[in-house]
Amino acid sequence: MNLIEWKREYEIGIPGVDFEHEHLIALINGLYAKLKDHCSTATVSDVLAEIYAKISSHFALEENIMQEHRYDQYAEHKADHERLLDEIREIMDSFDRNPAFAFEGALIERLTPWFTVHFKTKDARLHKAMR
Repeated sequence: MNLIEWKREYEIGIPGVDFEHEHLIALINGLYAKLKDHCSTATVSDVLAEIYAKISSHFALEENIMQEHRYDQYAEHKADHERLLDEIREIMDSFDRNPAFAFEGALIERLTPWFTVHFKTKDARLHKAMR
C-alpha cells in the first residue's frame, strides 16, 4: 500500500516537472514501505536526506521556470516550497533526536495533503499561466 497514490490529475503538463512529481511521490512511498518493514534508523535517515535533496532540486527547477516566465505568483509559490522544506527538516530533526518519533504519522499528516493540494492548486495554476 502506498502513502500517496499518483493520479493523472496531478500532472500539470510540463513533462520534466510531472516526471519529478511522480518520482518524488515514489520516493516518499518507498520510505513509507521501509517504515512498514521496520528498517534501520540509518536507512530512514538516508532516505529522508535523499527526499529532502530531491525536493530541493525539484523546487529549484520549478522556481527557475517561474522566473523565466515572470510568473505573477512566484513569491507565494516559492514560500509554499519553503514551508514544505521546513516541515521535512522538522521531521528529519525530530527523527534524529528520537527515532521512536511517530514518524509515519508525521508523513501522513504533513506530506500527503501538501503534495496532493499543492499539485492540484499551485502547480496547476502555474501551468495555466504558462499557456
